[in-house]
Amino acid sequence: MKIMPNRMDRGFEKYQEEFEKKAVEVLRSGWYVLGKEVSSFEEEFASYIEGNYCVGLASGLDALWIAFRLLGIDQGDEVIVQGNTYIASVMGITMNGATPVFVEPDAYYGIDADKIEEKITPRTKAILVVHLYGVASRMDKIVALCEKYNLRLVEDCAQSHGARFNGQMTGTFGDVGCFSFYPSKNLGAFGDAGAVVVKDKKLADKFKVFRNYGSEKRYYNKVVGANSRLDELQAGLLRVRLPHLDELNREKEAIANRYTEKLNNPKLILPKIPKGATCVWHQYVLRCDERDRLIQYLEEKGIGTIIHYPIPPHLSEAYAYLGHREGFLPITEEYAKTVLSIPMYNGMTQEEQDYVIKALNEF
Repeated sequence: MKIMPNRMDRGFEKYQEEFEKKAVEVLRSGWYVLGKEVSSFEEEFASYIEGNYCVGLASGLDALWIAFRLLGIDQGDEVIVQGNTYIASVMGITMNGATPVFVEPDAYYGIDADKIEEKITPRTKAILVVHLYGVASRMDKIVALCEKYNLRLVEDCAQSHGARFNGQMTGTFGDVGCFSFYPSKNLGAFGDAGAVVVKDKKLADKFKVFRNYGSEKRYYNKVVGANSRLDELQAGLLRVRLPHLDELNREKEAIANRYTEKLNNPKLILPKIPKGATCVWHQYVLRCDERDRLIQYLEEKGIGTIIHYPIPPHLSEAYAYLGHREGFLPITEEYAKTVLSIPMYNGMTQEEQDYVIKALNEF
């Protein structure tokens, strides 16, 4: 049996008729940029996330860097972020000339809220929380710190569509919730796509102007903006998947629960969920001290895996200029050497799950 780490074709096939009908509808409409599909998706996604306003953008990275730009984060400012995130989170900070200040993760792979305050300086302007792997971060202490020090709060929700902390949706705690709809996400498009969710209408309007070359009215440019528009076709296809998102998340949760219940190899450290949080299982990430041998063993059995992520941003070539060396973030670096994402996707059969479980237990 051959099992891929992720499969997007199964998610398409489940609602194939709906997707194809919508695609043809959009193609026949003759309107392909900033039309009714985008505006309708923005309303529907804001309603789902229980946020006030949603603005569709071209990607999750655009959501991040434009968010910091519009919040006034600039050269000389510092933004606190966890060390074990995907590098795009950090790029959202540095593309504006600001400096990322790294904090170690907790046992749940989110930012360790107990280690944030010691990193706050007079230059700190914001905290970026990443709800990694679909696990909602522990937001209560983080929100309190932002209020205490008058800091901006941005949430990277690229992997947490529908996750909650203390009953509240990720993406609604801070000034801006940033979402990616890359095809592999729980709410995936069929190409690059993203959005922000905000509480402030004035800020939402700024995003709408900025994404369209800084233009509110055609050929009248208020600011130097960007070309970052969620296109009509992707918005329409996202509108098809959105009503099914809770169902899709429950399916992944059931797979994760089977893994957690049936995996019993002492060599494996299984994921945990913090009190008050929910997880939408964008990935099922375990840890193993013999990860390289485990990967090879699983490959020989036809089971694909992915490392999320093998090189922490502070050790990447792109951020060599920050001057961080190995040993700077020991927990982050330990996770990078031991984490492994095992197969997790909608449409995964019980036979496939059992095959993965048996292989892991026999390692």
